[in-house]
Amino acid sequence: MNRLSLSIAAALLGTLPAARAAHAADRYAYIDLQRALEETEDGKKAKSALKKEFERRQKELDSKSAELKKLKEDFDKKQPLLKPDAAAKAQKDMQDRFLQLQETYARLQREMQTKEQETTRGIIGRLVSLVGRIAERDHFAMVFERSASVVWAQPSLGLTNEVIRMYNSSQASEAKPK
Repeated sequence: MNRLSLSIAAALLGTLPAARAAHAADRYAYIDLQRALEETEDGKKAKSALKKEFERRQKELDSKSAELKKLKEDFDKKQPLLKPDAAAKAQKDMQDRFLQLQETYARLQREMQTKEQETTRGIIGRLVSLVGRIAERDHFAMVFERSASVVWAQPSLGLTNEVIRMYNSSQASEAKPK
């Protein structure tokens, strides 16, 4: 190797320990956004409202399912007495109602998912904003979402409890009359 190559290699090697030291000083943390969502006051209210809506819609589905079950039981009792045309018509009617029930179930499920996303979007946004403030304040290089990428971490690296406290206290201070 010539002298120029040796001096470049030495310079590059000289920067590696500094780079390693800089990375060793990086701080990392994690947040369990799902738990934070469930444990903030707004999250609890949203979950309660969604649960009530789900229960109302589930009753609607249960009612239609019970109607269909009764229709099937009636059909099974009367089928031996029905003419083939009438039996085929009644069976087709039951199949149509069953398909309608399945479509209603799928539609309600989509609607509930959309409603949940709409309801929690703002809360998640505020939680992420708080995480960013904490990360900047405490000089974290990166904050991971626990359920998405962290298999294990020291509990002391978790920000979830602090984020929940900050979220709830900021909501309480915003609710106070000025």
